[in-house]
Amino acid sequence: MQTNHNKTALLVMDMQNGIVSRFAEHEKGVLSIQRAVEAARRHSIPVIFVRVAFSKGYPEINPQNKAFSAISKSSGMTVSDIATQIHESVKPKTDEPIVTKYRVSAFAGSNLEVVLRSRQIETLILSGIATSGVVLSTLREAADKDYALKVLSDACLDADPEVHRILTEKVFPRQADVLTVDAWIDSLG
Repeated sequence: MQTNHNKTALLVMDMQNGIVSRFAEHEKGVLSIQRAVEAARRHSIPVIFVRVAFSKGYPEINPQNKAFSAISKSSGMTVSDIATQIHESVKPKTDEPIVTKYRVSAFAGSNLEVVLRSRQIETLILSGIATSGVVLSTLREAADKDYALKVLSDACLDADPEVHRILTEKVFPRQADVLTVDAWIDSLG
């Protein structure tokens, strides 16, 4: 199936300083994400950056939220904090949107869907950190919203290589085409 590049966007998710720094040993994965960003730009495919960040005082964090409640005690991860800025390895251009989310999925509490609709995007190419976090949650929600999906397996990182393998080989193919950055670049023509 040929993808209409004009209706496709590359999502670069949670490639922010505070998260990338925890994956320093995964240099190959970061390079794959860089290559995907460069290829998208060469082919005029919009690149949309997604980050997780919170307002000062953390009004978005419920104490019952196991994943995020510890953040509100650490006084980091606010929208202006260095940890929430997009990592310089994939520095956004001035015309590339940076979407701020408040939960795991790129759609949760963000304006992502409005940005995608305004650009008439139908196909999402997913990349980012972590495979078992933002990639999984975004894939599931995007599939429910009827987006066509591709996951760049080597442009997704996870702290647990076995979880990454199971998701990319067994779970994601049910709702998305899973391919490497090289295979995706080759498909762009």
